[in-house]
Amino acid sequence: MSEIRVKTASGRWILLATVLGSGMAGIDATVVNIALPTIGADLGTDFAALQWMVTGYTLTLAAFILLGGSLGDRFGRRRIFVVGVVWFAVASLLCGLAANADLLIAARALQGVGGALLTPGSLAIIQASFAGEDRARAIGAWSGLGGVATAVGPFLGGWLVESASWRWIFLINIPIAAAVIWIAARHVPETRDVDATGRLDLAGAVLGALALAGTTYALIAAPTEGVGSPAVLASGAVGLAAAVAFLVVEWRAEHPMLPLRIFDNRQFSAANAVTFLIYGVFGGIFFLLVVHLQVVAGFSPLASGIAMLPITALMLVLSPRAGALSSRIGPRLPMTVGPLLCAAALVLMLRIGPDASYLVDVLPSVIVLGLGLSLLVAPLTSTALSAVPEGQAGLASGVNNAVARAAGLMAIAVLPAAVGLTGDA
Repeated sequence: MSEIRVKTASGRWILLATVLGSGMAGIDATVVNIALPTIGADLGTDFAALQWMVTGYTLTLAAFILLGGSLGDRFGRRRIFVVGVVWFAVASLLCGLAANADLLIAARALQGVGGALLTPGSLAIIQASFAGEDRARAIGAWSGLGGVATAVGPFLGGWLVESASWRWIFLINIPIAAAVIWIAARHVPETRDVDATGRLDLAGAVLGALALAGTTYALIAAPTEGVGSPAVLASGAVGLAAAVAFLVVEWRAEHPMLPLRIFDNRQFSAANAVTFLIYGVFGGIFFLLVVHLQVVAGFSPLASGIAMLPITALMLVLSPRAGALSSRIGPRLPMTVGPLLCAAALVLMLRIGPDASYLVDVLPSVIVLGLGLSLLVAPLTSTALSAVPEGQAGLASGVNNAVARAAGLMAIAVLPAAVGLTGDA
């Protein structure tokens, strides 16, 4: 067991590498949202294509993140993390050079594959590298700083869209990736699960991707093409059949990508159930709110991004403390109060309408949301990881991240259709 401490130079370098790497993927999960109106106008595309620019990334990220965790456990978490960073950087370059919507969607899907390789590795590196008594604090710092990266995405996107071009929201990843690779090569120790053997579960990975792709396409296409259209029915059937086949394969496989018995652990199952609900809400908010602020409330792209900065500040200050608090008193209280605060924030957001005042209508809801997420994210992540043996850190991280990304994917596919936000609307 490693004995690296958070407050040492080695601990800080590990946190910097993992936060920058996962933060790069987190930023790209939100930074595109702020630029969607501009991208749509520049590329002359419709709302469904804009949805796919977001869901194309989330789809491949959610579909292959379990495989990414398994690869890290088997071949080395640092190695797969670095491969993911390189892949992500190349895909970001393709996004920045895309000439039309179809190419951008394809490049975004490639970005998601890179994110699936690096995201579970970042958290598994922390779980396997730090001393046991420092893990909750390290995860809290990772959650807070990673949350900052995700929340700062709209601000960064707004500034780049207004001052340069929407293409720079992707091109900026290249120098960040170079810094992560350098730090990881010099300062991050290699770890792996010595008990990981057998063949990789490629069948499970393919079936999982088909399940998510089929259901997502059906949900996005149904409002415009009709629930009874052949394309919608066929994609929905493929998604459902692939989901059933995935469960069968995972149950029977000798070395499954997702060992279903891991959910026999009630703590792990409960933590992931809460993760699905919270990140579904989180994904929906950050997809719709920054667009709503521009299209309905009349904010500029930069102002819409700045509107989210209180979340960044609160998570930066409070998430490490919430992780430490959870390690002292247990995760139940933070994981109860945090979602209640997030729910209160959504109620406050109902007041944001045409010509909304930032101080009166937007700021209170954003502050309450930041408090809720700060209190919740670190204990939730730590609870999910601590429920399994250390050797399964990559698997647990992959499952928890897959659940979070799938929740965001479903929210982005379902919520616009549920409120009639399709086509000309």
